[in-house]
Amino acid sequence: MSADHSAHAGKARALLLLLGVVWGLNWPAVKVALSGVSPWGLRSLGLGAAACTVFALGWARGRRMGVRAGRDRWHIAVAGVLNIAAFNILLTFAQLNAATSRVAIITYSMPLWATLFARVALGERLDRIRIAGLLLGACGLAVLLAPLAQGGALPRGILLALGAALMWAAGTIYTKWARISAEPMAVAAWQLLIGALVALTGLLSFEGMPHWPDWSAVHHEVWVAVGYHIVFGMALGYVLWFNIISRLPAGVASLGTLLVPVVGVAGAVLLLGERPGLSDLGGFFLIFCAALCVLLPTGIGGRRKAV
Repeated sequence: MSADHSAHAGKARALLLLLGVVWGLNWPAVKVALSGVSPWGLRSLGLGAAACTVFALGWARGRRMGVRAGRDRWHIAVAGVLNIAAFNILLTFAQLNAATSRVAIITYSMPLWATLFARVALGERLDRIRIAGLLLGACGLAVLLAPLAQGGALPRGILLALGAALMWAAGTIYTKWARISAEPMAVAAWQLLIGALVALTGLLSFEGMPHWPDWSAVHHEVWVAVGYHIVFGMALGYVLWFNIISRLPAGVASLGTLLVPVVGVAGAVLLLGERPGLSDLGGFFLIFCAALCVLLPTGIGGRRKAV
């Protein structure tokens, strides 16, 4: 492996660590924000403002934010519906129907699906470390899901979280397969805009003309949560994500995001007062180990065998 390639991969893994913190803290932020803003309103506001932020940042940095006509525009539209619209909308309603800590873990079954999709759709090979990460992540999720399925069926919030995970996985692999020839920041901005339009359509369809709350009567915690969600959880988070999947194989990038629910659950405990049980703690440990398998440099542990 060349020095340039090693540095390139090392930077991508550093971005994965940063993304884990940014998106992890977004989980409790969304929960707090939903106490003062409706689900459709939050997604319309968050995605719309995030799209504007990313566009403004791109132009300020001299990036080319346009997308050439033809296949790239269609690919961005499809990926935007999967990656942004379906994922975020399903996730919002999942958080209204289940504890934030549990929803975070279930949603991040996405890397498991994405790794399998990447093997089939992209032909990405699985080395021993990635297989170990995949198995550890699957075991961790099984430990967390088992207590929820004792009644014979999973709760609605958990099913919505699983749906969000599948949509995100499909969107991630589709984006990788499409090979969109545009700036990662432009790809993020246009997908966020598509997601905002879908959310606005849902808002108008189910809630009518928007009636934003009287912000002067809203607690300052909601203000802070909405601001964090827009600037960090949405704008910065998606810029990081699209840069990461342009630098790493989809399976590696997806498994690396298993750090996010660990941070998210820790944030839910500290900021929301949630108390995870023994099954939660066991699942967290396994998922953390799975993330470490992905974040370790390729050279550690000798040559990897791919299958």
